[in-house]
Amino acid sequence: MSNDQPTPGQPPEDDDPFLKKPQEPPPPSDGQPYGSAPPPPPPPNDPYGSGGGFGAPDPLAGMPPLGEPGKRILARLIDFLIISIPLYLISLPWGGAVDVNGDGGDGFGDAVADGYSGHQLLWSIIGLVVYVAYDTYFTHKDGRTPGKRLLKLRVAMLNDGRVPDTGAALMRAVVLWAPALLCCPCLWWLINIVLMFTDKPYRQGLQDKAAKTVVVVAR
Repeated sequence: MSNDQPTPGQPPEDDDPFLKKPQEPPPPSDGQPYGSAPPPPPPPNDPYGSGGGFGAPDPLAGMPPLGEPGKRILARLIDFLIISIPLYLISLPWGGAVDVNGDGGDGFGDAVADGYSGHQLLWSIIGLVVYVAYDTYFTHKDGRTPGKRLLKLRVAMLNDGRVPDTGAALMRAVVLWAPALLCCPCLWWLINIVLMFTDKPYRQGLQDKAAKTVVVVAR
């Protein structure tokens, strides 16, 4: 028998090709352990600071706090009064935007529901155009209508927190105001108010769902 054979209990030689040697971690790269690359920075002008979006593990990560429903309702009321009072005063020489001699009605939507005359329909359409233009302009400008600015709120795109583009701002305004002014105001506002309190996780109204936006606290 050759003397080169290992004796029982003797560890195998270092050059044994079948010996499993412990794996050493790769050297660090740029100060990162195990050579891992640093996480990518958030997109420029990303107010959420996370770069997260649809499909991200946690879309709420890094997002500013959601706007409180009470403040959102108050901001919407302020915007409504900013437009409706001057518009109503302007309409008075032509009979008024609302038929005050009818069985009731306190807005453009109620006038529609009560079966209004031609001039009231005209003023309802004018009112719709003004409301939509108002909301679209300010939402696209910086995400804040005057009412939202006073309450320190703003509209942001849900996927990255940016100011809505013109298309998203217009979609949001049309979905918000068209049913409210021309169809079913009471039901429409009720649905949106309920969603502000109950929708999870973003408290989106129907207009937010259509435009993929969310209302957050303005920093």
